[in-house]
Amino acid sequence: MSRTNQSSSSMALILKSLKLPTVAASYEEIAVQAVADGWTHENYLGHLLELEAEDRRRRRIARYLKNSKLPSNKTLATLDQKCLPTKVARMLPSLCDGGFAERAENIIAIGNPGTGKSHIVSAIGHELVSKGIEVLFAPTFRLVQRLLKAKRDLCLESLLRRLDRFAVVILDDIGYVQQEREEMEVLFTFLSERYERRSVMITSNLVFSQWDKIFKDTMTTAAAIDRVVHHSNILELTGKSFRTETAKARKGKGAQSA
Repeated sequence: MSRTNQSSSSMALILKSLKLPTVAASYEEIAVQAVADGWTHENYLGHLLELEAEDRRRRRIARYLKNSKLPSNKTLATLDQKCLPTKVARMLPSLCDGGFAERAENIIAIGNPGTGKSHIVSAIGHELVSKGIEVLFAPTFRLVQRLLKAKRDLCLESLLRRLDRFAVVILDDIGYVQQEREEMEVLFTFLSERYERRSVMITSNLVFSQWDKIFKDTMTTAAAIDRVVHHSNILELTGKSFRTETAKARKGKGAQSA
């Protein structure tokens, strides 16, 4: 083996041990470009490090997106913002910036079924992930079942710590939680643990005055609302159901073509 090949082999091993795969894959090709363009050593090294940092960012975001469980089709690009209430449309850009997550604020989207609640919180979630913020999307009933199982297995604290890694947890359709006291208790525990530390985004077809259907008794309902609403952004999604209107439009087109 020539000295050049030995040097390249040693360099590759060192870069692998330092966990710099992008630098390892690129340094020789970029060296040729650097010589041709007359780069300084600092320019060459800086370019390699920029490539490594950008590749790590892409891989991290891809991992966050996979772990988020966000619906892939409910993004900002597929959200018909013209159908949103004016106040909600005005709030959307600042919410997508992610500042609310840094401040441990919440987002509550309330409205009738089909008004776009799940879509808008999912779209915000996708934007947060693209900025390197960890998000978890979960139907509320499914997360509650995970919490219940953890409590019965005496590992609720461990699960809460794992969920704490997510800066934002999206609880979709909180109004559909089964009305059992055990379920209410673990949901309340989860919300209390995140209060003023981490953010939640919640969708609900129940207005706050109806949340006693979720938390059963007046005191617990008031305490839950207090924790959720304090430091929160309320999105009131009014109007007709998008799903119903879309179905009507398709039916109309079908009748015209018949």
